[in-house]
Amino acid sequence: MSLRDIPKVELHLHLEGAAPPDFIRGLAAEKRIRLDGIFDADGGYEFRDFAHFLRQYDEACTVLTGPEEFYRLTRAVLAESAFHGVIYTEAFLSPDFCGGGDLSAWRDYLAAIQQAASDAERDDGIVMRGIATAVRHHGRDACRKAARVAAETAGDFLTGFGMAGAELEGRPGDFAYSFDLAKEAGLRLTAHAGEWGDPQRIRETLALGVERLGHGIRAIEDPRLVDDLADRGITLEVCPGSNVVLQAVDNWDVHPIERLRDAGVPVTISTDDPPFFHTTMTAEYENLQRTFGWQEADFRDTNIAAANAAFCDTATRDAILKRLEPAP
Repeated sequence: MSLRDIPKVELHLHLEGAAPPDFIRGLAAEKRIRLDGIFDADGGYEFRDFAHFLRQYDEACTVLTGPEEFYRLTRAVLAESAFHGVIYTEAFLSPDFCGGGDLSAWRDYLAAIQQAASDAERDDGIVMRGIATAVRHHGRDACRKAARVAAETAGDFLTGFGMAGAELEGRPGDFAYSFDLAKEAGLRLTAHAGEWGDPQRIRETLALGVERLGHGIRAIEDPRLVDDLADRGITLEVCPGSNVVLQAVDNWDVHPIERLRDAGVPVTISTDDPPFFHTTMTAEYENLQRTFGWQEADFRDTNIAAANAAFCDTATRDAILKRLEPAP
Protein backbone atom coordinates (compact mmCIF):
# COMPACT_ATOMS: atom_id res chain seq x y z
CA MET A 1 0.00 0.00 0.00
CA SER A 2 1.34 3.44 -0.89
CA LEU A 3 1.61 6.07 1.83
CA ARG A 4 -1.09 8.12 0.11
CA ASP A 5 -3.51 5.19 0.22
CA ILE A 6 -3.12 4.49 3.94
CA PRO A 7 -6.43 5.45 5.63
CA LYS A 8 -5.75 8.43 7.86
CA VAL A 9 -7.38 10.32 10.74
CA GLU A 10 -6.55 14.03 11.06
CA LEU A 11 -7.44 16.00 14.20
CA HIS A 12 -5.73 19.36 13.62
CA LEU A 13 -6.81 21.15 10.45
CA HIS A 14 -7.78 24.82 10.24
CA LEU A 15 -10.54 25.10 7.65
CA GLU A 16 -9.62 28.63 6.55
CA GLY A 17 -5.91 27.83 6.71
CA ALA A 18 -6.42 24.84 4.44
CA ALA A 19 -7.85 27.01 1.65
CA PRO A 20 -5.90 26.33 -1.55
CA PRO A 21 -4.20 29.52 -2.80
CA ASP A 22 -5.97 29.20 -6.16
CA PHE A 23 -9.30 29.10 -4.33
CA ILE A 24 -8.57 32.32 -2.42
CA ARG A 25 -7.14 33.98 -5.54
CA GLY A 26 -10.25 33.03 -7.50
CA LEU A 27 -12.61 34.39 -4.85
CA ALA A 28 -10.66 37.65 -4.75
CA ALA A 29 -10.96 37.96 -8.51
CA GLU A 30 -14.71 37.27 -8.39
CA LYS A 31 -15.17 40.02 -5.82
CA ARG A 32 -12.58 42.37 -7.32
CA ILE A 33 -10.65 42.41 -4.05
CA ARG A 34 -6.91 43.07 -4.16
CA LEU A 35 -4.78 40.83 -1.98
CA ASP A 36 -1.43 42.53 -2.27
CA GLY A 37 1.54 40.66 -0.82
CA ILE A 38 -0.35 37.47 0.00
CA PHE A 39 1.13 35.24 -2.70
CA ASP A 40 4.70 34.47 -3.71
CA ALA A 41 6.08 34.30 -7.24
CA ASP A 42 5.04 30.65 -7.56
CA GLY A 43 1.45 31.39 -6.54
CA GLY A 44 1.67 30.01 -3.01
CA TYR A 45 1.15 31.87 0.23
CA GLU A 46 4.02 34.09 1.29
CA PHE A 47 5.13 34.87 4.85
CA ARG A 48 8.35 35.58 6.70
CA ASP A 49 7.77 34.25 10.21
CA PHE A 50 5.00 33.21 12.59
CA ALA A 51 3.73 36.73 13.29
CA HIS A 52 3.64 37.51 9.57
CA PHE A 53 1.92 34.18 8.91
CA LEU A 54 -0.91 35.16 11.28
CA ARG A 55 -1.36 38.49 9.48
CA GLN A 56 -1.35 36.83 6.06
CA TYR A 57 -3.85 34.24 7.29
CA ASP A 58 -6.24 36.95 8.46
CA GLU A 59 -5.82 38.87 5.21
CA ALA A 60 -6.54 35.81 3.06
CA CYS A 61 -9.75 35.26 5.05
CA THR A 62 -11.11 38.68 4.06
CA VAL A 63 -12.52 37.18 0.84
CA LEU A 64 -14.49 34.56 2.79
CA THR A 65 -17.51 36.73 3.42
CA GLY A 66 -20.52 34.44 3.45
CA PRO A 67 -21.87 30.92 3.97
CA GLU A 68 -21.76 30.10 0.26
CA GLU A 69 -18.00 30.69 0.17
CA PHE A 70 -17.58 28.44 3.21
CA TYR A 71 -19.60 25.73 1.50
CA ARG A 72 -17.25 25.91 -1.48
CA LEU A 73 -14.21 26.10 0.78
CA THR A 74 -15.24 23.04 2.77
CA ARG A 75 -15.81 20.99 -0.38
CA ALA A 76 -12.40 21.99 -1.76
CA VAL A 77 -10.57 21.23 1.49
CA LEU A 78 -12.26 17.88 2.07
CA ALA A 79 -11.68 16.75 -1.52
CA GLU A 80 -7.96 17.44 -1.09
CA SER A 81 -7.88 15.62 2.26
CA ALA A 82 -9.71 12.61 0.84
CA PHE A 83 -7.27 12.46 -2.08
CA HIS A 84 -4.50 11.95 0.48
CA GLY A 85 -6.31 9.12 2.25
CA VAL A 86 -8.00 11.00 5.08
CA ILE A 87 -11.16 9.16 6.11
CA TYR A 88 -12.02 11.32 9.14
CA THR A 89 -11.05 14.88 9.93
CA GLU A 90 -11.81 17.44 12.59
CA ALA A 91 -11.66 20.98 11.30
CA PHE A 92 -11.19 24.11 13.37
CA LEU A 93 -13.96 26.59 12.51
CA SER A 94 -13.57 30.13 13.76
CA PRO A 95 -16.70 32.13 14.62
CA ASP A 96 -14.51 35.22 14.18
CA PHE A 97 -14.39 34.49 10.44
CA CYS A 98 -17.96 33.17 10.31
CA GLY A 99 -20.14 36.05 11.42
CA GLY A 100 -17.85 37.79 13.87
CA GLY A 101 -19.44 36.16 16.91
CA ASP A 102 -23.04 36.90 15.87
CA LEU A 103 -25.12 33.82 16.68
CA SER A 104 -27.58 34.13 13.79
CA ALA A 105 -24.80 34.56 11.25
CA TRP A 106 -22.78 31.74 12.79
CA ARG A 107 -25.75 29.39 12.44
CA ASP A 108 -25.92 30.16 8.71
CA TYR A 109 -22.21 29.58 8.22
CA LEU A 110 -22.29 26.39 10.25
CA ALA A 111 -25.25 25.05 8.27
CA ALA A 112 -23.37 25.64 5.01
CA ILE A 113 -20.23 23.94 6.32
CA GLN A 114 -22.24 20.99 7.63
CA GLN A 115 -24.02 20.60 4.29
CA ALA A 116 -20.68 20.62 2.50
CA ALA A 117 -19.36 17.99 4.92
CA SER A 118 -22.41 15.82 4.28
CA ASP A 119 -21.94 16.14 0.52
CA ALA A 120 -18.24 15.31 0.83
CA GLU A 121 -19.03 12.22 2.92
CA ARG A 122 -21.39 11.07 0.15
CA ASP A 123 -19.03 11.87 -2.73
CA ASP A 124 -15.53 11.46 -1.29
CA GLY A 125 -16.00 9.06 1.64
CA ILE A 126 -14.55 11.45 4.21
CA VAL A 127 -16.26 12.19 7.54
CA MET A 128 -15.87 15.60 9.17
CA ARG A 129 -16.69 17.06 12.58
CA GLY A 130 -16.26 20.69 13.58
CA ILE A 131 -14.39 22.28 16.47
CA ALA A 132 -15.36 25.89 17.13
CA THR A 133 -12.12 27.74 17.68
CA ALA A 134 -11.42 31.03 19.39
CA VAL A 135 -8.52 33.11 18.09
CA ARG A 136 -6.37 34.07 21.05
CA HIS A 137 -4.79 37.19 19.58
CA HIS A 138 -8.21 38.60 18.67
CA GLY A 139 -8.70 39.16 22.40
CA ARG A 140 -10.50 37.75 25.41
CA ASP A 141 -13.88 39.27 24.46
CA ALA A 142 -13.75 37.71 21.00
CA CYS A 143 -12.93 34.35 22.60
CA ARG A 144 -15.95 34.66 24.87
CA LYS A 145 -18.17 35.41 21.88
CA ALA A 146 -16.80 32.35 20.12
CA ALA A 147 -17.51 30.19 23.16
CA ARG A 148 -21.07 31.53 23.48
CA VAL A 149 -22.04 30.80 19.87
CA ALA A 150 -20.32 27.42 20.06
CA ALA A 151 -22.27 26.53 23.19
CA GLU A 152 -25.52 27.44 21.45
CA THR A 153 -24.79 25.19 18.47
CA ALA A 154 -23.15 22.17 20.11
CA GLY A 155 -24.41 18.91 18.67
CA ASP A 156 -23.62 15.94 16.48
CA PHE A 157 -21.58 18.00 14.01
CA LEU A 158 -20.05 20.71 16.19
CA THR A 159 -18.52 18.55 18.87
CA GLY A 160 -15.57 20.51 20.27
CA PHE A 161 -14.17 23.86 21.30
CA GLY A 162 -10.59 25.03 21.14
CA MET A 163 -8.28 28.02 20.93
CA ALA A 164 -5.66 28.89 18.33
CA GLY A 165 -3.69 31.96 17.31
CA ALA A 166 -0.68 33.62 18.90
CA GLU A 167 0.09 31.21 21.72
CA LEU A 168 2.11 33.71 23.77
CA GLU A 169 -0.73 36.25 23.99
CA GLY A 170 -1.71 36.39 27.67
CA ARG A 171 -1.81 33.31 29.88
CA PRO A 172 -4.07 30.27 29.35
CA GLY A 173 -6.01 31.06 32.52
CA ASP A 174 -7.17 34.34 30.97
CA PHE A 175 -9.51 32.28 28.80
CA ALA A 176 -10.90 29.97 31.50
CA TYR A 177 -14.39 31.46 31.24
CA SER A 178 -14.64 30.52 27.56
CA PHE A 179 -13.55 26.93 28.18
CA ASP A 180 -15.88 26.54 31.15
CA LEU A 181 -18.80 27.79 29.06
CA ALA A 182 -18.02 25.38 26.24
CA LYS A 183 -17.57 22.45 28.59
CA GLU A 184 -20.92 23.13 30.28
CA ALA A 185 -22.53 22.91 26.84
CA GLY A 186 -21.10 19.43 26.35
CA LEU A 187 -18.32 20.40 23.96
CA ARG A 188 -15.03 18.56 24.28
CA LEU A 189 -11.92 20.65 24.67
CA THR A 190 -8.58 21.10 22.97
CA ALA A 191 -6.19 24.04 22.76
CA HIS A 192 -3.00 25.04 21.02
CA ALA A 193 -0.14 24.90 23.49
CA GLY A 194 3.48 23.91 23.53
CA GLU A 195 4.44 24.93 20.04
CA TRP A 196 6.10 28.03 21.47
CA GLY A 197 7.00 29.19 24.97
CA ASP A 198 7.94 27.01 27.90
CA PRO A 199 6.35 23.81 29.26
CA GLN A 200 4.66 25.78 32.05
CA ARG A 201 2.19 27.09 29.49
CA ILE A 202 1.25 23.50 28.72
CA ARG A 203 0.56 22.87 32.40
CA GLU A 204 -1.61 26.01 32.56
CA THR A 205 -3.48 24.88 29.46
CA LEU A 206 -4.17 21.47 30.97
CA ALA A 207 -5.84 23.30 33.88
CA LEU A 208 -8.50 24.45 31.40
CA GLY A 209 -9.76 20.87 31.25
CA VAL A 210 -8.55 19.99 27.75
CA GLU A 211 -8.36 16.38 26.55
CA ARG A 212 -5.95 17.15 23.74
CA LEU A 213 -3.21 19.65 22.95
CA GLY A 214 -2.56 21.25 19.60
CA HIS A 215 1.17 20.67 18.98
CA GLY A 216 2.41 20.20 22.58
CA ILE A 217 5.93 19.43 21.38
CA ARG A 218 7.77 21.58 23.93
CA ALA A 219 6.67 19.15 26.61
CA ILE A 220 9.79 17.23 25.65
CA GLU A 221 11.78 19.83 27.62
CA ASP A 222 10.17 18.66 30.90
CA PRO A 223 10.43 14.89 31.56
CA ARG A 224 7.93 15.07 34.43
CA LEU A 225 5.42 16.76 32.15
CA VAL A 226 5.97 14.09 29.51
CA ASP A 227 5.25 11.42 32.11
CA ASP A 228 2.12 13.30 33.20
CA LEU A 229 0.84 13.51 29.62
CA ALA A 230 1.44 9.80 29.15
CA ASP A 231 -0.21 8.87 32.45
CA ARG A 232 -3.27 11.02 31.73
CA GLY A 233 -3.54 9.96 28.11
CA ILE A 234 -3.46 13.54 26.83
CA THR A 235 -3.33 13.28 23.05
CA LEU A 236 -1.04 15.55 21.07
CA GLU A 237 -2.18 16.86 17.70
CA VAL A 238 1.32 17.01 16.22
CA CYS A 239 1.91 18.87 12.95
CA PRO A 240 5.58 18.20 12.16
CA GLY A 241 5.75 19.92 8.78
CA SER A 242 4.19 23.06 10.22
CA ASN A 243 6.65 23.01 13.13
CA VAL A 244 9.61 22.79 10.74
CA VAL A 245 8.44 25.53 8.36
CA LEU A 246 7.65 27.94 11.21
CA GLN A 247 10.94 27.01 12.89
CA ALA A 248 9.36 25.82 16.12
CA VAL A 249 11.98 23.10 15.58
CA ASP A 250 15.14 23.43 13.50
CA ASN A 251 14.49 20.50 11.16
CA TRP A 252 12.81 17.12 10.85
CA ASP A 253 15.75 15.26 12.36
CA VAL A 254 15.34 16.94 15.75
CA HIS A 255 11.54 16.91 15.87
CA PRO A 256 10.46 15.32 19.22
CA ILE A 257 7.49 13.33 17.90
CA GLU A 258 9.43 10.05 18.04
CA ARG A 259 10.69 10.67 21.59
CA LEU A 260 7.22 11.66 22.80
CA ARG A 261 5.73 8.54 21.24
CA ASP A 262 8.42 6.32 22.77
CA ALA A 263 7.62 7.87 26.17
CA GLY A 264 4.00 6.71 25.89
CA VAL A 265 2.37 10.01 24.97
CA PRO A 266 -0.45 9.48 22.43
CA VAL A 267 0.72 11.32 19.30
CA THR A 268 -1.24 11.92 16.12
CA ILE A 269 -0.31 13.43 12.76
CA SER A 270 -1.91 16.47 11.14
CA THR A 271 -1.14 19.19 8.61
CA ASP A 272 -2.34 22.34 10.45
CA ASP A 273 -2.59 24.84 7.53
CA PRO A 274 -1.28 22.65 4.71
CA PRO A 275 -1.00 25.03 1.72
CA PHE A 276 0.79 27.62 3.85
CA PHE A 277 3.38 25.00 4.82
CA HIS A 278 3.55 23.23 1.43
CA THR A 279 2.46 19.94 2.93
CA THR A 280 -0.17 17.22 2.70
CA MET A 281 -0.91 14.22 4.85
CA THR A 282 1.00 12.13 2.33
CA ALA A 283 4.01 14.43 2.61
CA GLU A 284 3.89 14.25 6.41
CA TYR A 285 3.98 10.44 6.22
CA GLU A 286 6.81 10.51 3.69
CA ASN A 287 8.91 12.75 5.92
CA LEU A 288 8.21 10.64 9.02
CA GLN A 289 9.21 7.52 7.12
CA ARG A 290 12.36 9.17 5.77
CA THR A 291 13.37 10.66 9.12
CA PHE A 292 12.36 7.99 11.64
CA GLY A 293 11.80 4.92 9.53
CA TRP A 294 8.10 4.69 10.34
CA GLN A 295 6.24 1.96 8.50
CA GLU A 296 2.60 1.10 7.91
CA ALA A 297 2.17 -0.38 11.41
CA ASP A 298 3.51 2.82 13.01
CA PHE A 299 1.09 4.94 11.04
CA ARG A 300 -1.78 2.61 11.93
CA ASP A 301 -0.93 3.06 15.60
CA THR A 302 -1.05 6.86 15.34
CA ASN A 303 -4.32 6.69 13.42
CA ILE A 304 -5.87 4.43 16.04
CA ALA A 305 -4.72 6.90 18.69
CA ALA A 306 -6.36 9.69 16.69
CA ALA A 307 -9.60 7.75 16.30
CA ASN A 308 -9.72 7.04 20.03
CA ALA A 309 -9.17 10.74 20.78
CA ALA A 310 -11.65 12.00 18.19
CA PHE A 311 -14.52 14.20 19.36
CA CYS A 312 -17.24 12.02 17.88
CA ASP A 313 -19.91 9.57 18.98
CA THR A 314 -19.23 5.90 19.56
CA ALA A 315 -20.84 4.70 16.34
CA THR A 316 -18.71 7.06 14.26
CA ARG A 317 -15.56 6.04 16.13
CA ASP A 318 -16.31 2.34 15.64
CA ALA A 319 -16.79 2.93 11.91
CA ILE A 320 -13.46 4.76 11.69
CA LEU A 321 -11.63 2.02 13.57
CA LYS A 322 -13.16 -0.56 11.22
CA ARG A 323 -11.80 1.32 8.21
CA LEU A 324 -8.35 1.41 9.84
CA GLU A 325 -8.13 -2.36 10.07
CA PRO A 326 -5.52 -3.88 7.74
CA ALA A 327 -6.79 -5.59 4.65
CA PRO A 328 -6.98 -9.41 5.01
